[in-house]
Amino acid sequence: MSRYTITVTGAIGKVRSDPDAVIGYDPPLRTYFLQAFPHEETDEPGLWLGTHDRAFETPEDLHRAAMSHGYDFIPLSPKLAAKLVDDKAAASGRPVRDTIFGQVLKHLNQPK
Repeated sequence: MSRYTITVTGAIGKVRSDPDAVIGYDPPLRTYFLQAFPHEETDEPGLWLGTHDRAFETPEDLHRAAMSHGYDFIPLSPKLAAKLVDDKAAASGRPVRDTIFGQVLKHLNQPK
């Protein structure tokens, strides 16, 4: 399972931010996931997306779901976005960046 720290923002009652949120790819569930805003008493995330099989096939699917719940984590750096795509590709046994999205990220990361 990959895990990367990012900042998630949200406006539920008041604007707030979690600079220690986690995004990643879960190979057994074949989904991207997002965890943010741990509960003060239980430590369970207040926002936890990607808890069932194939919930989010792409980082964009995960982003749309976060936005529908009133949260945002974009922009991701091109390097982190590429890592997420690589993590899924590696878990599926496909060559890394063997997708259209992966090819675009590879192009963006090329020196100019």
